[in-house]
Amino acid sequence: MRQQAFRDALAPTGLLIDQIELVGDQIRITGRSRFSGSICPRCGRRSTHIHSHYRRTLADLPSHGRSVRINLLARRFRCVAPDCPKRVFTERFSEALAPAFARRTARLERIVHHLGLALGGRPAASLARRLLVPVSKDTLLRSVRRHAAGVRSAPTIIGIDDWAWKRGQRYGTIICDLERRCIVDLLPDRATATVEAWLRARPGIRAISRDRGGCYGHAAARALPGARQVADRWHLMENASQAFLDIVRKSMRVIRRALGGGDLDPARLTYVERLQYDGYQRRQETDAAIRRLADTGMAIKTIVRATGYSRKTVRQVLRGGRADVFRNRANSLGLWLDALDSEWTAGCRNGAELWRRLKKSGFPGSLRVITEWATRRRRTEAAPDGMPQKCPSARVVARLLTIARDQLSRQDAFLVAMIEAAIPALTAVQDLVDRFHGMVQRQQSNELPAWIDVAAALSEPWSNGQTEGQITKLKLVKRQMYGRAKLDLLRARLVPPA
Repeated sequence: MRQQAFRDALAPTGLLIDQIELVGDQIRITGRSRFSGSICPRCGRRSTHIHSHYRRTLADLPSHGRSVRINLLARRFRCVAPDCPKRVFTERFSEALAPAFARRTARLERIVHHLGLALGGRPAASLARRLLVPVSKDTLLRSVRRHAAGVRSAPTIIGIDDWAWKRGQRYGTIICDLERRCIVDLLPDRATATVEAWLRARPGIRAISRDRGGCYGHAAARALPGARQVADRWHLMENASQAFLDIVRKSMRVIRRALGGGDLDPARLTYVERLQYDGYQRRQETDAAIRRLADTGMAIKTIVRATGYSRKTVRQVLRGGRADVFRNRANSLGLWLDALDSEWTAGCRNGAELWRRLKKSGFPGSLRVITEWATRRRRTEAAPDGMPQKCPSARVVARLLTIARDQLSRQDAFLVAMIEAAIPALTAVQDLVDRFHGMVQRQQSNELPAWIDVAAALSEPWSNGQTEGQITKLKLVKRQMYGRAKLDLLRARLVPPA
């Protein structure tokens, strides 16, 4: 009795176990169906007339540290329907045991599918070997594709955005159901026609949250003119900040003159700053040549061909966007500036000693970074009171102008006051940007019509934040597969079942 209970617990349901034996590191189970007959797959009639037998082998879940193989005694039956063209058919087992033509039991197939779904090909195959489930990476990916999600219920609120197959060259489109918080579909490109066709096939969509890309707006307007388009709030604030930065960049010549940085003395610059200043002078020569060609009435396309510079560079020069002398670059000092200021104020003015003290606290940067900082600090203190050592970049100026005054240091506050006194128009523009950001943050849609007609961004609860998060997940899955996944495999791994 105990032995029969052990056999029933070990084997899948629906089998009658005849024998269990250990062969090396493998458990072999011999079994057969509990039923006397089977149903014809063509006409659906049940038959008990046995024609012949054959052996069928299935892989099953491992047990007690051993792999398991099931040898099934399968039968062939004669169809009892005289008009059925299927005279002889093979026995079909239940889907809970093993589908037709399967080489694994249904419960092992589920494990294989979830391994491939979570890890992809090679990583899943490596883990499967440790779990005594010997499957190849190709088998895992086939299982993922085979069990890909079917057609989901039509969404009503969607978020749409692009993602990069290859950054700067090829892009796809991701579409998310914002109510169910999941990915609905992936499109191979971001062409207006592709998105428009997808939207036309789903007329039940009521609202579309999208970024500032124009192709999605045109596609939605053509396919679903009655659907409400929601501009993402983050992109509204980003647009305002970018417009303010562009104005600051166009004003950099005036700002440099106001800060006394019209003609820099190379002797007062550090080595890195001199390299940046030399690059700025070369850019100025290039910009002057491009402007001379433009003053003669030459078109941008002709200037590109004549100079060899890109269209983007030529347009940037003609719009006044390359006026920075020292461009802002990220460095490793950001988290250590307070400690450096404390040590400097305490009297430590040697760069090497500063670096040794910070190194003991965990600073990961090199000695050169600290000595450059010490040189800049020493020369700034030697400059006239309140005068900046060098004119900061346009991005730094824009950030200082938008920071609350009580959060600025004394030197930064003096710099901002000098800029505002020289260019009063910047103060007015900065006030407009602050008002716009405050309106978006407080979601005051009643004030928005005075600015632009995108009130849905502030009155609707939807945004593209969910979509951006799903893009991060897509990138993770794509990198797990070394960027070689085709669209169907990405859909299979990212679109959940209905």
